[in-house]
Amino acid sequence: MSPVLDTAFIPPRDREEVVRNAVWKSMVAVDIDHRPVAEDISVRIGLGTVGPIRICSARATAVALRRTERLAREDEEPAVTLGVQMTGSSVVVQNGRECLLRPGEFAVYESIAPYTHLFDEGVDYRFIRFPRAALALPDRLLRDITAVPLGSDNPVARLAFTYFSQLAVTDELHQGVHADAVVDPSIELLRAVLTSQHCNSSLARAPLEATLSLRITQYLREHLADPDLSAARIAAAHGISVRHLYAVLSRSGISLGDWIRTRRLAACRRELAGPNGRLRTIAAIGRRWGFVDATHFSKVFKQAYGISPRAWRDQNHPRSLA
Repeated sequence: MSPVLDTAFIPPRDREEVVRNAVWKSMVAVDIDHRPVAEDISVRIGLGTVGPIRICSARATAVALRRTERLAREDEEPAVTLGVQMTGSSVVVQNGRECLLRPGEFAVYESIAPYTHLFDEGVDYRFIRFPRAALALPDRLLRDITAVPLGSDNPVARLAFTYFSQLAVTDELHQGVHADAVVDPSIELLRAVLTSQHCNSSLARAPLEATLSLRITQYLREHLADPDLSAARIAAAHGISVRHLYAVLSRSGISLGDWIRTRRLAACRRELAGPNGRLRTIAAIGRRWGFVDATHFSKVFKQAYGISPRAWRDQNHPRSLA
């Protein structure tokens, strides 16, 4: 991974602010306490993305990272960070636990709860950030596994260490067809590590079924605008039958067609009323959200909101009389 930030080329007086901005924009908002004085701060960061997964490969002088309660409360996209210790050691503190990470080990920590990460010996580390919803694991399991060293005593974790340490620095895996190919395996490998850590095969399998409804609705949100979104496609994406799909959603009180239509209409309604509501035709906005038939779109919109799409847009964007 090519570095995108190297403080060797930044004036000492600007180093703390530049590093802070880079970390906040690319990974997560944390308070950063550099141990050396500004002139001695050394940070070298490489950044990458693999689909929804964000990656930061870092070498730096001693530092403390703190996710405060305020920052955790303001989280707009809950995430789980996988921290991979390459050399040296560090300490992770979250949810009442403290763990010492040594080379070859890693830990996870959540963005929705305060944490502290101490690098008293300097940083040689890989930070890999996963959307919390993509993992679709029960809240309790994630709380129980944060700030727990994962590595030598778990063969799945040993495999994952090699995999993720390479994923973080292999540029070819961060783009195009190769990136698309490793997103799902990366998510499933981390899921396997976290569930197998409990040394209970039934528990390792349970989250997959227990969170199936959550993973299906997350998939629906990600593909809501696809006109060919169908029960068969959704079921195939999750390795289940259409019948099983409907059964899972029914247990959650979800009618598939109604769920999709309601959220597509809400998206159209927001776009029509938004600042760019007149930049596209009403039919084009409908098509953008999966309504291929303009007449049908107008009909279901009016049934849902008691007003036609055109009248709704005109109400929010009155035409000038001048």
